[in-house]
Amino acid sequence: MSQLRDLIFIPEACHVPSGPKMATKIIHFIVNGKVERAEFGADCTAEDVKDLFCAAAEASPHHILKLYKSNGSVVNISPMLESNSQDSYYQLEVVASELQSIAITTDVGNMEQRLCHLETKVQEEAGKTPEIISDLKSQVDSFKRKLEVCNPAQSLRLHVCIRAEMFAPCQSIKHLSWMGLFRDECPQQFSKFPLKAKVPQVNKDEEHREVRRRFLNMSSLQVIEEVREHLKTPTFDNWQWEEPEMLVLLQVMFTDLDLLTVFHFEVDILQNFLFEVYCHYNNIPFHNFQHCFCVTQMMYGLIWLTDLRNKLDPMDLLIMLTSALCHDLDHPGYSNVYQINAQTKLALRYNDISPLENHHCAVAFGILAKEESNILKHVTTEQYKHIRAGMIKCILATDMARHNEILNNFKSIQSVFDFRNRDHTEVLMKIMLKVSDISNEARPMAVAEPWLVCLLQEFFNQGDTEKLKGLPVTPFMDRDKVSKPSSQTSFIRFLLLPLFTELTKLFPCLEKHILEPVRRALEYYSDLERATQKEAAASKP
Repeated sequence: MSQLRDLIFIPEACHVPSGPKMATKIIHFIVNGKVERAEFGADCTAEDVKDLFCAAAEASPHHILKLYKSNGSVVNISPMLESNSQDSYYQLEVVASELQSIAITTDVGNMEQRLCHLETKVQEEAGKTPEIISDLKSQVDSFKRKLEVCNPAQSLRLHVCIRAEMFAPCQSIKHLSWMGLFRDECPQQFSKFPLKAKVPQVNKDEEHREVRRRFLNMSSLQVIEEVREHLKTPTFDNWQWEEPEMLVLLQVMFTDLDLLTVFHFEVDILQNFLFEVYCHYNNIPFHNFQHCFCVTQMMYGLIWLTDLRNKLDPMDLLIMLTSALCHDLDHPGYSNVYQINAQTKLALRYNDISPLENHHCAVAFGILAKEESNILKHVTTEQYKHIRAGMIKCILATDMARHNEILNNFKSIQSVFDFRNRDHTEVLMKIMLKVSDISNEARPMAVAEPWLVCLLQEFFNQGDTEKLKGLPVTPFMDRDKVSKPSSQTSFIRFLLLPLFTELTKLFPCLEKHILEPVRRALEYYSDLERATQKEAAASKP
């Protein structure tokens, strides 16, 4: 059986004292999509066992864990837990934060009242209750049931995120989004870090079908102008949106750039394409569908901020937006360095040359090869060749191994840049995607910092795997050597700033939008790194 990791979690309190050997239980389980193994002695307390599973789930002591058998039944996490084999894994899930770690701005009763008021207004204007309102009501009821299982003696504070004026069909029916649980354990650092309440694992196909159903229901609504305008800015907060909503917003991007009109896209084909893209992103910490959305949204915002609609051909805009959307399709969560060192199938298939980026391109054109999701079905053969070549060039440019080559090329044409020169615009399109791909630090800190947590989690997962397999540990992926501030100061100083500075030279209007925020981020992490070093020095004897 293939395993990414096979770690043994043994908390200090569970170490067996010297003397006669005591019985040890071995528990095999899956958490966050990874196979793990835990050992604990018969003398462990229930708290020790819970701490062990918290460590495996990378959860804090304030989180609520649930353990399921393969048949879906819940198992008590205690020293009495039965040992199992590798063929009968338990499923470990973090279902919520304990009550003191969640913040509240309104209660569920108030939410119900607002939904009832909304439903009344909708019925008055539309004559019947839309399915989306029924969905919201059922979700509120479901959420109430989840709250009822919590300990009523503890104080519940629930942060409810309501966007009451986000969507409006015919500018009259308003949309309420579903609630989002947010981590509030470190308010200064993670005030907007999303903690989604989990339920027992559902079939992936069922999850996708539900996302598609909600996406298509929402797509019949109009996104109001305020949201459409905010979507064009780097300050857009992705953490406030769920996957079906993000799919609607992606459709808005293609629509508002007039790509549907210019290239004769059929709306249902575009929706199928967007949904297929969503399905081909994996559930991993960083390179997931939300990252895809963020990169595409940043690209979309840069196109508007730099007025590229009036500087580039519509086909180039299509290439840039679609490349952003597809640039990390089916990313496995392990970098090119790992692929090559581990001699994976992707590395062998692409001869160690940008294996991930080549794979992303192949998956993208596999989606476009399907008739039901081929948004390019009405373009000419020559147009298709041009779009395909442009997307491949852009996506391959996101391989950081080519960073200096592409940046130096851009620098060399900076002083004589000409939008009528095809070679120049091709380099610019690559630079625009590269900037969008690593643009998190240009966003507000409350949006950017949670992304860093996700990135380090994925990096450290790779570092752990490399150690287990005896491979060289990739720089910045060793959890024993890397800290959050140290990882960011070098990255911002040597990669982000030079890249963003060069783009700002061509488009001075971008300085306040992306360059200044990155400078502030460097200052923040530099201060944090100095404070960490000072604290470490003070703690030495």
